[in-house]
Amino acid sequence: MLWALLRQYARPYRWLLAIVALLQVISTLASLYLPTVNAAIIDEGVAKGDLRIIVELGGVMLAVTALQVLCAIGAVYFGSRAGTGFGHDLRSAIFNHVTGFSAEEAARFGAASLLTRTTNDVQQIQLLVQLTCTMLITAPIMSIGGIFMAIHQDAGLSWLLLVSVPILAAANYWIVSHLLPIFRRMQRLIDGINRVMREQLAGIRVIRAFTRESFERSRFEQANVAVADTALEAGRWQALMLPSTTLVINISSVALIWFGGLRIDAGQMQVGSLIAFLSYFMQILMAVLLATFILVLIPRASVCAERISEVLATEPQITSPQNPVRPAVIQGEIRLDSASFSYPGAERPVLQDVSLTARPGTTTAIVGSTGSGKSTLVALICRLYDVTSGSVRMDGVDVRDFDPEQLWAAIGVVPQRGYLFSGTVADNLRYGKADATDDEMWHALTVAAADDFVRDHPDGLTMRVAQGGINFSGGQRQRLAIARAVIRRPAVYLFDDAFSALDVRTDARVRTALGEESAESTVIIVSQRISTVARADQIIVIDNGRVLGVGTHETLLTDCAEYAEFADSQAIGAS
Repeated sequence: MLWALLRQYARPYRWLLAIVALLQVISTLASLYLPTVNAAIIDEGVAKGDLRIIVELGGVMLAVTALQVLCAIGAVYFGSRAGTGFGHDLRSAIFNHVTGFSAEEAARFGAASLLTRTTNDVQQIQLLVQLTCTMLITAPIMSIGGIFMAIHQDAGLSWLLLVSVPILAAANYWIVSHLLPIFRRMQRLIDGINRVMREQLAGIRVIRAFTRESFERSRFEQANVAVADTALEAGRWQALMLPSTTLVINISSVALIWFGGLRIDAGQMQVGSLIAFLSYFMQILMAVLLATFILVLIPRASVCAERISEVLATEPQITSPQNPVRPAVIQGEIRLDSASFSYPGAERPVLQDVSLTARPGTTTAIVGSTGSGKSTLVALICRLYDVTSGSVRMDGVDVRDFDPEQLWAAIGVVPQRGYLFSGTVADNLRYGKADATDDEMWHALTVAAADDFVRDHPDGLTMRVAQGGINFSGGQRQRLAIARAVIRRPAVYLFDDAFSALDVRTDARVRTALGEESAESTVIIVSQRISTVARADQIIVIDNGRVLGVGTHETLLTDCAEYAEFADSQAIGAS
């Protein structure tokens, strides 16, 4: 999974990565050359007292060092650009893919997990790309080149490399092999703590209303401790790396100096060669350490790549057909023919054999008890879900045959929860119509009876909206959501219990204005308030996913016992 993601999303930056590789090669070769020059200064200059040699070779060392520094800076710069671009592209791919999910796929992953996968998981892979550019290229060149140069200095000590390097590599591999399951568990726990935080922030009023602060603190503490304990467990394994590496390097250095001293004493080696060999020996072991550091990142990046690939491999259920129908004009007639729908894994259907027709210029109301399937019916019309059997048609065309963008553009939806986005009132209204003028926005606000509190604010249309619209009351949020639907002048209006937070007087005022605004459109209202639907052209009574009655308020009071009971519970009779 990790390699597939790297190959796909790093491809646009292959030239930057090639430049990084070239700069790293030059920088590493320069660092490999320095110990040889240093050995020459000691053996040819210091030992013989030749100041000219010392100055000349010292100048060479400075020039090589300057070249090494410039190449290292350039490699970090271009590597960071490649890594950042890779992260940007991968995050964009995830976001664009997730926005195409239906409600079913979004619910399956959960908002908290999708957030973690788009941010933290991508960041781990991005870090791997950046460090791979600067470290993983250096490590093999430095180790292979260091071995070659060390043998060139003195082959008699090269046996130490055959002992030290495998021991260091084996010790670090043993540590890394234990980190993979720990990192996999950690990413799931990060999902969990994000989920707890989102629930607590969204439900802060409920928590305070029921004085559940201590319970929620305990709940967060459990999630927090789980993450911390897992991070500490991973940290303990990672902490073994430095002492084990240091131990191997120090013991190897002592052994090298010991055996090198014996060779110098026997006249088989010069002091400068021993110092150069020691430098190369340290470079080789540091290269192994760098490679190990990358190996520490790979397990977590691999886990993150699996989670990201899981999202990208999920095919949205709601897709555009190969040859979508694109009518020039949509009138808005809605017809359901024996429509049924079941959630995956559900024991029974939410809707069963529902048939109804809603025509332009009429208002159709859908009433029923809580959990009867009213909102699901609205979701089928605007194709948030697809029917399990039967069909949903608009102007005689199955909604599954429409281009989804054209279908959604013809529908104005006001959901149960009038969600607002952070920004301004004008920004939220432009979700309904991107090029809406101020006059159009004020007109929509007037229809939704929201113009009064917007005008009263000094900023008017530029009035700030907090995330989720929490700086507005429930009724104000609903009215702004209604205005957002009205401004696009759709062929079909879907009001899913959109008047529940309005008082009776405001409800009547909004419905009167909407009646004039939507005179030629198809209006479907879901409500549990009989006063809201009593004047509808037809009322559909639903219970347990089945249609129990169709008619006007007056006829249903006589012909439908369930509706009569429903109206009686609200003390509303025939008007």
